[in-house]
Amino acid sequence: MSAEVSAFEYRLYPLSSLKSNQKKPPTIKDVAEKAGVSVGTVSRVLAKEVAVKAALRERVNQAMAELDYRVNIAARALRTNQIDVIGLILPDITNPFFSQLAKSIELQAVKRDHSVMLASSQGDSVIERSHVRAFLDRSVRGIVVIAATDNDFSESQSDVPIVSLDRRLGRYPLIATDHERGAALIADHLYGLGHRHIAYIAGPQDTEVGRLRKAGFVNRIKHLSAKGERVKLRIHHGKFDYGSGEQIARKLLKTTAGTQITAIAAASDQLAIGALRVARDLGLQVPADISITGFDDIDLAALVVPRLTTIRQQTDLLAECAMDMVFGSINKSRIKTIEGELVVRDSTAEARQ
Repeated sequence: MSAEVSAFEYRLYPLSSLKSNQKKPPTIKDVAEKAGVSVGTVSRVLAKEVAVKAALRERVNQAMAELDYRVNIAARALRTNQIDVIGLILPDITNPFFSQLAKSIELQAVKRDHSVMLASSQGDSVIERSHVRAFLDRSVRGIVVIAATDNDFSESQSDVPIVSLDRRLGRYPLIATDHERGAALIADHLYGLGHRHIAYIAGPQDTEVGRLRKAGFVNRIKHLSAKGERVKLRIHHGKFDYGSGEQIARKLLKTTAGTQITAIAAASDQLAIGALRVARDLGLQVPADISITGFDDIDLAALVVPRLTTIRQQTDLLAECAMDMVFGSINKSRIKTIEGELVVRDSTAEARQ
């Protein structure tokens, strides 16, 4: 054997001796002894019970920090039959508004020491139901669903709170912007600027959101026409995406009737941004030749040129209300609506004469 190899010395150790050298993680009992309190008090601090005195809570938190104590998530799940996770189901993960809403949901969940597990239904109610059942099987703390389409899905056997957000899911409680009133605010804005030849690009009518926004805009225009100057309104239908906005606006603005239009009101920012692109392609100046409005106030609405006039959905407040409903702070038997806000930017101006 060479000198290099013989320089190594090999020893065999029993497995028990290796285990004894490993530092055991601190337990809840260790925390209690360190803080000089009972195990029950530590449990109540971990459960964030408000009845625990501030001084005791501080002692327990300090002891956990000094011991580098970490909650055993697996053990808690076995004990409570729940995991500290909120299931979130979106109809389209590429939709910027849903991404913003997901971010707000995650921030609200973190405030409650929970994490978020995300799933996309891809606009398919069958996939949506599959995701709901998968979350229920994993014993999540609650489920928030932005529904793909109107459907009557329900899981009557589950104790897990299910909340529908923005779009209604069956008979489950709903947190949503007042879509009808928001669309009416856009109608008032355009009418006040003197627009009397308007095209409205509606969203999908198999969703309550699409129907409400269309009804809010159309009914308000009819009301304004009855009270004052008549508005010539053309209605087109599409999806809530860029492609639909571009396709519809191109067909519309290339027609003789389209040249008379002074404003396009779109049921979503994505539709509106698609229309903005077409206007630029056709050499039209926005808003000098034609005004364009959206709905949602996605981040891109303030970045496009010109910046988009739209209705802002308060995503932080929507998310907070949804989490309050999951955790029982809001009555689950009712619908809660949040007011949208008209944001006037550079894409609208007085109608051309």
